[in-house]
Amino acid sequence: MTTTRNRYLSGNFAPVTEEVTAYDLPVTGRIPAHLNGRYLRNGPNPLGIEDAAAHIWTLGAGMVHGVRIRDGRAEWYRNRWVRSGTVADHLGEPRRGTPIDEQLDISPNVQVVGFAGSTFALIEGGIRPYELTYELETVGPCALGATPEGYSANAHSLFDPRTRELHSLAFRYGSDNVQHIVMNDSGTVRRTTTIPVPGNPYMHDFALTDHYVLLFDSPVVFSLAHLSTGVPFTWDDRRGARVGVLPREGGEVRWFGLTPSLVGHTLNAYERPHEDLRGSGTGGCDIVVDVIRHPEGFDIRDVGSSRPTLDRWTINLTAGTVREERLDDRVQEFPRLNSRYTGRPYRYGYAAAAELYAPPSGPEDDRPDEGFSNALLKHDLSRGTTEAHEFGRDAAVGEGVFVAAESPAAEDDGYVMAYVFNPERSASDLVILPAQDFSGEPIARIHLPVRVPLGLHGSWVPEEDR
Repeated sequence: MTTTRNRYLSGNFAPVTEEVTAYDLPVTGRIPAHLNGRYLRNGPNPLGIEDAAAHIWTLGAGMVHGVRIRDGRAEWYRNRWVRSGTVADHLGEPRRGTPIDEQLDISPNVQVVGFAGSTFALIEGGIRPYELTYELETVGPCALGATPEGYSANAHSLFDPRTRELHSLAFRYGSDNVQHIVMNDSGTVRRTTTIPVPGNPYMHDFALTDHYVLLFDSPVVFSLAHLSTGVPFTWDDRRGARVGVLPREGGEVRWFGLTPSLVGHTLNAYERPHEDLRGSGTGGCDIVVDVIRHPEGFDIRDVGSSRPTLDRWTINLTAGTVREERLDDRVQEFPRLNSRYTGRPYRYGYAAAAELYAPPSGPEDDRPDEGFSNALLKHDLSRGTTEAHEFGRDAAVGEGVFVAAESPAAEDDGYVMAYVFNPERSASDLVILPAQDFSGEPIARIHLPVRVPLGLHGSWVPEEDR
């Protein structure tokens, strides 16, 4: 590899070069005895970089990092590349399975989930998910959420815990349509709704409520001129932003205009009846949508140059209006909640103040220690307050995943789990924080034998959902 100042190939972004399996991991503290499952996280980990200076972080081959927890013990750690055809060729291994389209056989690097008794690595843009074994070995490309029009389960597929359905809002490169895809709990596609969205905008995430699907149209649109970069999207100053409201059972979309921006990710959305606000008994509702909003001019090829914030949009379906407000102006991303409250009124949300969205650190970084740190955030949306668990400027932290306690007595009765780089060991820990004592000491630190590079999204997969 040639010398480069590409921040996405150095420091806590630098890819690891080996797959590792380790057993009986050392633990500081005590892992809650009832936790029985796997903590998994996906992210880019490139192989065979030809031009380091031009490398785009989000194009790296997917690598899943996992820790198996049972009976208060961390039984194993594994990291494995998701073996698309290209990855398998690079590693000198036989290819797994047969892709539908060789040009779209790309190693999924965005999310990893457990669903319908299997493990799936997910991406977007019409690229098929890959199925993995329990131990994270690649099975091959699969048809999760596949439709005759060439769409499939998207990176931010959303599970509804009440209906036991998996929802996807899927786009395809070069298509002016998106599809809302609904699967039952065995993974069979139950219903699809095709929605025209001219311009082929980048629609990375969406939201659900009891009765609606929320779609986010943006000025980031497909661009043939940028196809050679591998990320064929660009910001179009002539295009506005909109939020669409689609009935969950299908039908027409109502669109509402917004300040130009891009939704990075959804924290949650829910319906708030008007009669609860005014006692008028007139029916109707507002839809409250909490999102991570990237400001005007977002550069999709350098996502870390953005400064995203937590915002709220309140859609008045009766008046046909949207109220936009800032909930927290600290730069943050990767929002999560107690998933039992998906699409319902809720109080607490979690996010990461991650190094991805900070100026690059290194030997010439002269920022004072108090001026920057990696942190996980807990938002109390009822009180309008935010609590931070600070890890320190060199302790890179990724997305935090909420895991409920064994018999939860409150919405925040549980834990937040995340990979955190430990500079004293030059390796990463899986940190388990008590959600109700968020800024206090971790309940446990599981010490991994290697560094986990900064990545994207992951899941806690309970053993019963394996």
